Amino acid sequence: MRTILRCIVVVFYCAYFPLTQAAEWQHFTSTAMTTKLDLEFWFEDQKKAKELSLRVFGEFDRIEAVMTRYGDTSELSTINRLAGRQTLPVSSDLFKVLQSSQQVSALSEGAFDMTFASVGYLYDFRQRQVPTNLEMKQKKKAIDYRHVQLNGKTQTVHFTHPNVKIDLGGIAKGYAVDQGIQILKQAGVQFARLSAGGDMRLLGDKKGKPWIVGIKDPRATLKKNNNVVALPLSEVSISTSGDYERFFIDDNGERIHHIISPKTGRSVSGVQSVSVIGPDTMTTDGLSTAIFVLGVKKGLALVNRLEDIDVIIIDAHRQLHFSEGLMSPAHP
Repeated sequence: MRTILRCIVVVFYCAYFPLTQAAEWQHFTSTAMTTKLDLEFWFEDQKKAKELSLRVFGEFDRIEAVMTRYGDTSELSTINRLAGRQTLPVSSDLFKVLQSSQQVSALSEGAFDMTFASVGYLYDFRQRQVPTNLEMKQKKKAIDYRHVQLNGKTQTVHFTHPNVKIDLGGIAKGYAVDQGIQILKQAGVQFARLSAGGDMRLLGDKKGKPWIVGIKDPRATLKKNNNVVALPLSEVSISTSGDYERFFIDDNGERIHHIISPKTGRSVSGVQSVSVIGPDTMTTDGLSTAIFVLGVKKGLALVNRLEDIDVIIIDAHRQLHFSEGLMSPAHP
């Protein structure tokens, strides 16, 4: 009889006082900025989690609509058309990214340079197209981040060279990841992983354990495990730039890829992959490109001068190089 009464009480309690829904890992994917978006976070309400994921992915779409250089309707495309002739007002989001781009350019002495697009737009990796020597000669003078004049008081931009074009592909995704994490924070999320291609930010840890982040083998085939390094990380950003993302092999056997040297206007050689770890993704995104261009020696020297920044570089001989803040894995 007592057992029956206890069962009745339990049924009554559950009917009128539902048990709290247990939190669990929510996982969502999408596509934006020509790359896969992957979002995982700890949340108890599946329906609200789905709504939150749509807000995060919508932020990527919003930023892409402002900062893409493809098509004629984006704010960046308007700037590329007109800023060489007149001073233009800039939206808050775009101005932040332009300012950050200039800061990384100055820090790396021009190794990162959004004006590489002055020549970069002449490349077509699908069509195996590269600029001719004449085109290079005519356009290369426009590559110089100092041609982009920003006015913080009026929030405006002006190009001091008529042929300047800018491309934010080396930093805008990092900004979008940071904005996505901010949306999660405002919703009370404490544990999350958000990635956009080679850019990732980790919010907290993985519920008491570190997130395990792999660095891809830049010459991997379709093997099951194609990572060369696995890192235990928490509450950081990591961005990887590699010569395997957009490339083709020309008739001379040379790898022509999308990371362009601002000095030469040609694809950088000597490095296969650069992974930068730091406090925010806009910074790590820009620095990974800058260090790739600088190369191993200058890249490590730069990182070792910076606080809260570390790097792993895989050179052209597939040797790994670590900044001073990281411990090199023991060799067998």
